[in-house]
Amino acid sequence: MTAVTTVLPISPQGSPASATAPLRLVRSDVRMDPVVTQGPALLAGITAGPGLEAHRHRVGPAARPSADELAGWARAVDLRGRGGAGFPAAIKLVSAHRRRAVVVVNAAEGEPASRKDAALMALAPHVVLDGAAAVAHGLGTREVHVVVPSELPSVRAGVAEALRERVCAGERVKWQLHDAAARFVAGQASAVLELLAGRENLPVTTWEPATISGHRRRPTLLSNAETYAHLGHLARVGPHGYAAHGTAAEPGTTLVTLRGDGWDPSVREVAYGTPLADILTRSEMGQPLLLGGYHGTWLKPAQMQALALSRADIAEAGATLGAGVLLPLTAGWCPLVRTEALVDYLARQSARRCGPCRNGLPALAGALGDLVHRGGRVGPVAELCGLVAGRGACAHPDGTARLVTSMLTRFPEEVDLHSLGECRGGGQEVFG
Repeated sequence: MTAVTTVLPISPQGSPASATAPLRLVRSDVRMDPVVTQGPALLAGITAGPGLEAHRHRVGPAARPSADELAGWARAVDLRGRGGAGFPAAIKLVSAHRRRAVVVVNAAEGEPASRKDAALMALAPHVVLDGAAAVAHGLGTREVHVVVPSELPSVRAGVAEALRERVCAGERVKWQLHDAAARFVAGQASAVLELLAGRENLPVTTWEPATISGHRRRPTLLSNAETYAHLGHLARVGPHGYAAHGTAAEPGTTLVTLRGDGWDPSVREVAYGTPLADILTRSEMGQPLLLGGYHGTWLKPAQMQALALSRADIAEAGATLGAGVLLPLTAGWCPLVRTEALVDYLARQSARRCGPCRNGLPALAGALGDLVHRGGRVGPVAELCGLVAGRGACAHPDGTARLVTSMLTRFPEEVDLHSLGECRGGGQEVFG
């Protein structure tokens, strides 16, 4: 198991670190843990500690707008979910605003390269819980479920302590804590609902959105931790305060994880519209970038030069921000070797409950391995991408196919070299 604690840096004189000093999540696994830098909104108070008293001293009493008010504000700032799909938060709020609604905070974060939800839950849990409580109040419910990753037991302990603080403070919310399985697909929406129902934490085919029929067939607003943090911030400062950061077209900030599966990961809160060149180093800007995580899209250096952290700009480049993960390719490594390793991992992480996962992804991993390491043909790889996409019980096959398709599109010269048994880059890249 992996343990996570939070450490407040101490200056040489022994006093608490300055408000601008980064924090590090300290874990007991072999990988380095992310440096988390104080941000302008969600991560504004992390150096004060995760306790409720410090949180209330900084932000004041909890905000309690109505569901209609919160939905209107979310629509005004075009607040989108931060779990990967980017679904409009206002639509979810309106759809779930019916009798006996349920609120679910999904902090499972199965994406191995993402550390943002873990950082929030460890360093600023009440920012997230304020958002969940505000949504519950607006929907007229007291039932809130919080799902945390089982592989990070001290994150769970920290969240449990934060919930105890809120209960002792008299908050009338029925909080329930759940442990997600340590696997990639455990955080998928239907897998989370299965967990809450006491069944195996794996995706299943669903016929209605959770906001219509979710937990126990009740309307369920299920979003990730960062989305609830943004809803809490919006409820507190309103649309004008929320728009203090970002651009007129895309107000607000977003959390990004840099090099999340490498040896120097970091979590940062970045305003929309920030140039990618202000986030990555000069050397990283000269390397291909996997944007969005393991289900993401490759970008070549030429595409990145004028690119900003903007949904519109990124979409125009043929990509999505996804889970907010930025993975620059290590200098000297081959993007095909990197992709093949990821697809091999993703094929083994599937739920194996439908044909695309049970048969298609292993076949895709095998065909890609043949191309990358044994001079195989590219045809079977492209064909399998078309066969698995759009046919799974969840989006896992689609995301894997997107990753491979972007590799074929962005690096045709490298694909040709590998089909001839050659490779410009290194052998087997080492990553988390």
